[in-house]
Amino acid sequence: MNEQQQTKVGIVVRRAILRAMLSMGIAAVLIGSTVGAASAQSLLDKVKNGETIRIGFSNEIPWAYPGENNEPLGFVNAMTLDILKKLGTTKVEPVVTEWGSLIPGLQAGRFDIITGGMFILPERCRNVLFTEPLGRGADGLLVPNGNPKALHSYQDVRDKGLTFVTAAGYDSVKYAQEVGIPDDKIMQVGGPAEILQAVKAGRADAGAGDYFTVKKFADEDDSVELADPFTPPVTGYPAFAFLPDQQATVDAFNAVMKGYIGSEEMMRTVARYGYTKASLPDGTKTADLCRQ
Repeated sequence: MNEQQQTKVGIVVRRAILRAMLSMGIAAVLIGSTVGAASAQSLLDKVKNGETIRIGFSNEIPWAYPGENNEPLGFVNAMTLDILKKLGTTKVEPVVTEWGSLIPGLQAGRFDIITGGMFILPERCRNVLFTEPLGRGADGLLVPNGNPKALHSYQDVRDKGLTFVTAAGYDSVKYAQEVGIPDDKIMQVGGPAEILQAVKAGRADAGAGDYFTVKKFADEDDSVELADPFTPPVTGYPAFAFLPDQQATVDAFNAVMKGYIGSEEMMRTVARYGYTKASLPDGTKTADLCRQ
């Protein structure tokens, strides 16, 4: 092969390589676009396409908790299943995690919706989209049997210089801080079971958690009781939570909830978990709660 022929062959080879590189580049762009589209897929799209909806919750009895074979139990999960069915699907995969990992897990794509009964708070509104409230509730204060320190409020815990236990990520951490309980007197643990153990073992003088949850502890364990009377720091409003780009999904949930919340169907579904008409939302709007 002479020099001129070698030059022509070299040009042809270089052009072939360039075409291959361009083709690969275009393919990469297309793949990237497809992945991006998949990651941005809404819950409504997943329902329409027959895909499984992943629900994220912690072990919060009776709000949302796992049963045998990870079955989603609790009144918020029961509501979720009803609403998803009305939207067109019964395909659900439960994902159980610690309370403090719920919002990070949603952001990381581990699940599509938080069903743990998360209260609507302004700082949470900056990270997730909430539906309208699905109920209302307040903390209960768990104390040793007989309430030996005579505790009836967060302020009592503060004024007596006592140790307060609650779970990391609970709104009760914020309330305790706002009341003025020092950080070194606020013990943050993994969840409800750890709150109970801290009070029983004497590592904490009082433990705060959702009223339904700590009432169940008090009903089943003679070594602890609920402080009574007790003045909770605030009334909370739980809701379903979604990623910020899921406004259409939130709108769809809200539309179904208008006819569902408080209905005979819903009350039959949640009665086994202790949810009563006293727990129904009172008309307070998510937009107002997010602005507070």
